[in-house]
Amino acid sequence: MNTDEIWRYIDDQRAGLADLLESLTPEQWVAPSLCEGWRVRDVAAHLTHSQMGPARVVVEALKSGFRFDPMINRLALEDNRSQAEIVAALRAMVGSRKHIVGTKPLDPLTDVLVHGQDITVPLGIDRPMPPAAAAAAAERLWHMTFPTQPAKRLKGIRLVATDADFTEGHGHLLTAPIRDILMVLGGRPSPISDEVEAHRVG
Repeated sequence: MNTDEIWRYIDDQRAGLADLLESLTPEQWVAPSLCEGWRVRDVAAHLTHSQMGPARVVVEALKSGFRFDPMINRLALEDNRSQAEIVAALRAMVGSRKHIVGTKPLDPLTDVLVHGQDITVPLGIDRPMPPAAAAAAAERLWHMTFPTQPAKRLKGIRLVATDADFTEGHGHLLTAPIRDILMVLGGRPSPISDEVEAHRVG
């Protein structure tokens, strides 16, 4: 998948998610998400932080002792913007190719796909993933070494998507829709989580 295609998917996902977030009730907006300790609003706010400039990244990293996860967590929980403001910020990102220094376009694509599920799954809202985009994001996660190492965690399993071009790993064969595979790679609950836990040796 080339860079232009990646950004088209990012734009589509951001626009669609902004529309969905705008439609949420106040109760849904503050409901727990799949991200431990984060509400729906916190996940939504986090998605708007992926365009921070280098100077702010340094400042925020300094505040968190240059620890990646604490920085991300603090930024999301301290963001006190309203629902309308966060939705507007996410929508304003559509069409922009700005991303945090040191990241690749596949990173914001992965973020919006996985965090879209973090928001919608607990709310009982089905949010389909474009299979090709999900496969590209899954490849990105599989080969990631920081801040997580999914391939190491899923050692002993061969993952094969039933609806996309994705095959990785060695060992117990596990076939599933690419959305389920991506969620497992992202460390989220998935319909295949039990089978993964039963056969992984990582």
